[in-house]
Amino acid sequence: MAVSPTYNDNIFINCPFDEEYKSLFYAIVFTIYHCGFYPKCALEEDDSTEIRLKKILLLIEDCKYGIHDISRTELDIKTKLPRFNMPFELGLFFACKEFGKGVHKSKKALVLDSKPFRYQKFISDLSGVDPKAHNCVQKNVIQICRDWINVNSNRKTIPGTVVIKKNYRSFRRQLPKIVERAGLEMGDLKFNDLCYLIEEWLLLTLSKK
Repeated sequence: MAVSPTYNDNIFINCPFDEEYKSLFYAIVFTIYHCGFYPKCALEEDDSTEIRLKKILLLIEDCKYGIHDISRTELDIKTKLPRFNMPFELGLFFACKEFGKGVHKSKKALVLDSKPFRYQKFISDLSGVDPKAHNCVQKNVIQICRDWINVNSNRKTIPGTVVIKKNYRSFRRQLPKIVERAGLEMGDLKFNDLCYLIEEWLLLTLSKK
């Protein structure tokens, strides 16, 4: 399968999609858009004819960049088992880079965790990869993601961290009213709707400056 025209601008997001992680997820998506890239994740696909793994493989194939948060290691309250989706998808991304051909050899990955060096206790194979710790703080994840995009894309158009943080705070304050005007619900905001709202907000806000 040939990659899409936006391959070099696509960033695959591999992270928890639950309520507890939502604030960090929103911050990551916003930062990606503000830097001029496109966030991609399994939440954007809703085709029941394709199995989830196939969807994820296609997304990874079509993204030069990947942001992977492996911080969710707690046991599930009901099953008493940890979730392995994030480390598994990280492995798929690394495998695509290692064994893929052509553009896939240039894939870039950012690995996130909640605390420094915590990963050494549960996934020591990542030694040398240097996961970045965000301490579950939105401003931290914005700075880490922005700096990583800036370095790895080598583009001169990436805005500064101060600007992104300021705009993100403004966007989050306005988000409930934006969602209401769009006829949506905050508690059931889909990924594609979030992306559209961020794109429109940034387009309107940045055009005024």
